[in-house]
Amino acid sequence: MKELTHFNEYGRAKMVDVSNKPETVRKAIAETSVIVNKEIYENIVENKNKKGDVLAVAQVAGIMGAKQTSTVIPMCHPIPITGVDLSFKWEREDADRYKLKIQAEVKTVGNTGVEMEALTAVSIAALTVYDMCKAIDKGMVIGPTYLVEKHGGKSGDFKRENT
Repeated sequence: MKELTHFNEYGRAKMVDVSNKPETVRKAIAETSVIVNKEIYENIVENKNKKGDVLAVAQVAGIMGAKQTSTVIPMCHPIPITGVDLSFKWEREDADRYKLKIQAEVKTVGNTGVEMEALTAVSIAALTVYDMCKAIDKGMVIGPTYLVEKHGGKSGDFKRENT
């Protein structure tokens, strides 16, 4: 079992010191989804939302979320993000429900990874979709949210088998 490193000798939270870790290229991909009804789906794909282009706003919100991760996740290091990209893909669940899959890829060259930034990016993008469409239906479902893969760093690469 791996030891948790976010606790000091008194059992209190601390930010891990990464100053001795080598700088490497690091990448993380995370994914979430938003289940919406047919009306919301049509509203988004036909760009009829009164608040604007839902996916364009969600894209920018996700990028902003990745950049702000260290301000909302207490033990995250502020890191120089070198790239963030989000993608959106629709899947039909049944006659009345659609799944919007949101994926974020975040990159850096640094001494700590970008998993939390990728997870934050998709979460903020999904919350933005919810916010922009809640007037139509508040019954949207967000999730599951998970890390798809990560590359670089001491712990090595990770790739989820079942996505």
